[in-house]
Amino acid sequence: MARRREIRYNAAMIVENQQQLTDVVLDVMERTPDPRLREIMISLVKHLHGFVRDVRLTEVEFRDATAILNEIGKLASDTHNEMVLMAGSLGVSSLVCLLNNGQNGQTETSQNLLGPFWRLNSPKLENGASILRAPTPGAPFFVRCHLQDQAGKPIVGADVHYWQASEEGLYENQDQTQPDMNLRGQFITNAEGDFWLRSIKPAGYPIPTDGVVGRLLTAQGRHPFRPAHIHVLVYKPGFKTLISQVYADDDKDLQTDAQFGVTRALIGQFTRHEEAHPDDPAVERPWYSLDYTFVMEPGEAKLPRPPIK
Repeated sequence: MARRREIRYNAAMIVENQQQLTDVVLDVMERTPDPRLREIMISLVKHLHGFVRDVRLTEVEFRDATAILNEIGKLASDTHNEMVLMAGSLGVSSLVCLLNNGQNGQTETSQNLLGPFWRLNSPKLENGASILRAPTPGAPFFVRCHLQDQAGKPIVGADVHYWQASEEGLYENQDQTQPDMNLRGQFITNAEGDFWLRSIKPAGYPIPTDGVVGRLLTAQGRHPFRPAHIHVLVYKPGFKTLISQVYADDDKDLQTDAQFGVTRALIGQFTRHEEAHPDDPAVERPWYSLDYTFVMEPGEAKLPRPPIK
């Protein structure tokens, strides 16, 4: 049996008052062997203790807060991730994204939120294919996207994961009326760095409000809606894995996204067409199209941990 490591406390660690308590805790944090963990823990203690002092957190509020954190953990399931929703609802997810991309937050970026509904192993399809696994209500929607590097060179042979919500604002794993993997697919970019597909126009939707996040939004008088959008995740060795969303320019909630995800660079034109589709006159009218260019940054190609199974 490995010998248990002993931590010895010196006399200076006997707490005398609330201010000295922080000094004592910081002294312990500064002994953390790993440099990055040490940096994180020192900053965390400084900000966390500062927050408690700033709001003069009461004992009742502290007990309520710990109960809320426990509840968030218990709400995790194969189809729901309350912690991801909370991080988005506080703007933390977007802040982490913007700080870590676009030259550390200095320029525009194609990166955006992963969200709670990405799944592994969606169907592999040829460019131009439909991502409908069964008849699905909604206006026809044709998506064509271009992938390029920061120098404008097309990115060939990239693995593109695409997913979106339905006309009802539901992802297939939320909706028992949709078949498995509906409105999802994987594509490979061609020699010009393009991929394209056929779908139905997605709708905006409310995030789940039957948990902690819903109570927070109600208490703050905030609506729960996200503007209509599509998702892509692009994997290509030599490039940082691109996780992105493109938001519909005509959505009424574009400027009040409950998850703070909309950036100007990621607003796409969801163009309405009244004329016959040039390649298929049988397409119902009106139909919509989206043409969009993503820019990938150099870095490590690594798939994220799926937020749901």
